Amino acid sequence: MSELLENAVVSIQLGVEDYQANDPRRAISAVRNFYAGVLLLAKETLVRAAPEADLDDLVAARYKPIPDGQGGIEVVPDGRTTIDFVTIGKRFKDFGLAIDQKALEELNKIRNDVEHLYTQKPREAVREAIANAFPVVVQLFEHMGDRPGDHLGEAWPVMLEAKALYDKELVRCRDSFSKLDWISETVANAGLICPECDSKLIRQRDVENAEQRHIELICSLCGAEPDLDAAIKDTLVGELSGEAYLRIKDGGEDGPLFLCTECGNETYVDFEGACAVCGYEYGSPDCDRCGVEIPLNEIIYTEHPGLCSYCSHMLDKVMRE
Repeated sequence: MSELLENAVVSIQLGVEDYQANDPRRAISAVRNFYAGVLLLAKETLVRAAPEADLDDLVAARYKPIPDGQGGIEVVPDGRTTIDFVTIGKRFKDFGLAIDQKALEELNKIRNDVEHLYTQKPREAVREAIANAFPVVVQLFEHMGDRPGDHLGEAWPVMLEAKALYDKELVRCRDSFSKLDWISETVANAGLICPECDSKLIRQRDVENAEQRHIELICSLCGAEPDLDAAIKDTLVGELSGEAYLRIKDGGEDGPLFLCTECGNETYVDFEGACAVCGYEYGSPDCDRCGVEIPLNEIIYTEHPGLCSYCSHMLDKVMRE
């Protein structure tokens, strides 16, 4: 076993041991150890994919070109910062390796909010961290051609049990919304998250309720009773962050979330054509003056309803004269 893999295994095992202790004082170290172990395991996967490469070159977060002394350049690591859970997904993609990027993002979120999350029900919070990381751990060992149980020892069945318990509770929470007729398909497919602790273990009190406007929420993890509008907004932001990034990166476009002027929430999903909170629809009106279709952001923020930005500008010009 390589030193990198050994460190990864030990860190994961320590995280699981802290989880088993069921001691609030060890909850933070549980996630930190587990987080570090999964990250080390990912780095070992990269080493296996390019065994002749230098480790520092493989895991560097940034690179820079320097003269090679022969009229050309060579690319070398820039500083000692290594890849983390934000950047590792891209490195895996560059290597042609699949990885559950969504699970990585969720684990990173828990890691970043660790002090906040474990003020209540620390055991359940650590269990959620393990459950979120579980598919990543399995996937990484598959890339290496190894079986998790062969390396993780007694920690592996504990992880299996934690994942099973979490999944059981998640199903119970999701089932509480089974009769709901959601306004937004995105929310229906993603499932709500708690705006207080980011947990997916959020349910409605009345499992018989079928109307979105009558939902009363409670979080099984932190015990909060969050506002539905806030839960929908946070769910949409988390679920559509990738789409928003691609729009900005590829074309400088806004969206897919916009302000709903009816309820005041930034929960209008443009590709669904409605607000996920109140169901309000802007439609696709044409300009009253020139007939061109008015873009959504102009409909929302225009000072002259019914006019496109150009015609609004012309009207302002006339009014100033």
